[in-house]
Amino acid sequence: MASTTSLISLLLLSSIFLSSHLSLTSAQSTPPLVGGLSWNFYKSNCPKLEKIVRDELKKAFKRDIGIAAGLLRIHFHDCFVQGCDGSVLLAGSASGPGEQEAPPNLTLRPQAFTVINEIRNKIHKACGQVVSCSDITALAARDSVFLSGGPNYRVPLGRRDGLTFATRNATLENLPFFGSSARELIAAVATKGLDATDLVAISGGHTIGRGNCGSFTARLYPNQDVNMDQTYANNLKRICPALNSNGSTVLDIRSPNVFDNKYYVDLMNRQGLFMSDQDLYTDRTTRPIVTSFAINQTLFYERFAFSMIKMSMLNVLTGTQGEIRANCSRRNAARTYVTTLVDEDQEGKSASF
Repeated sequence: MASTTSLISLLLLSSIFLSSHLSLTSAQSTPPLVGGLSWNFYKSNCPKLEKIVRDELKKAFKRDIGIAAGLLRIHFHDCFVQGCDGSVLLAGSASGPGEQEAPPNLTLRPQAFTVINEIRNKIHKACGQVVSCSDITALAARDSVFLSGGPNYRVPLGRRDGLTFATRNATLENLPFFGSSARELIAAVATKGLDATDLVAISGGHTIGRGNCGSFTARLYPNQDVNMDQTYANNLKRICPALNSNGSTVLDIRSPNVFDNKYYVDLMNRQGLFMSDQDLYTDRTTRPIVTSFAINQTLFYERFAFSMIKMSMLNVLTGTQGEIRANCSRRNAARTYVTTLVDEDQEGKSASF
């Protein structure tokens, strides 16, 4: 008993030390903005942009709170594949399937795509065709977090929409796999300029949403994962009684519709749904970070915001690159660039704080 108490005390002391270090790091620095992005990009030509987005999402979440997780996931899947350019929003064409038809994207919620286009309609009616679908997606992800109880953070804006979508193979190669180990995930996000702390923080998005049986039943059948709590495993087996079961369950059993730090508490109790989740606590590199976020929700919120801003600037298109789509699900009929006061104001300038 004494040795167990000592181990717990040592773990908490280590976590508190790491929490202090991470808190200082996040408080003293913010990801530098990519050129062409700024904090007030639409100040002159769409000043009510963020209010429009938030008001529309409040109405959408009253109908179905599950859309919040869907919007957050769309933003992740967009940014990890050829950058945050709205390419995942593009529907397939006569020439072939789009990103949405690639296997990792087949479970993206159709309602979330519909909501993005509905928001775009409201914005373009109020301001004209000046706000990109990729910026709307980034704002919708932030507000999905905030309206679910999470942190409210600023989103740098000025992205343009991509002209092409990624191939099936490119999508498979770039999106993290739910069966990956922490080592594999660390290596994968490093190619995007993200580190282990970014990985653990962004994974906290799994505090809301659901997972399909097919994404975790390999941990149950034919042999149960030794890193899964037995009671939790028994409950999952009732939901998914076979390897090829249909159905789904919540990602965070403690507060499935609230954006908080309970996801990390789940991991500490061996109740992470995906292999890619649970191994963050099993791995010695990411385990202390998981523990720190589990015992300090404020720290998690700070670092989540930091890492989300960082991720939202991956390979963005700015200036006269790409386009501003009239419909988020398809390219403009003619490749024309909308000249706006924003473009003129930003031309030749680099974004700064």
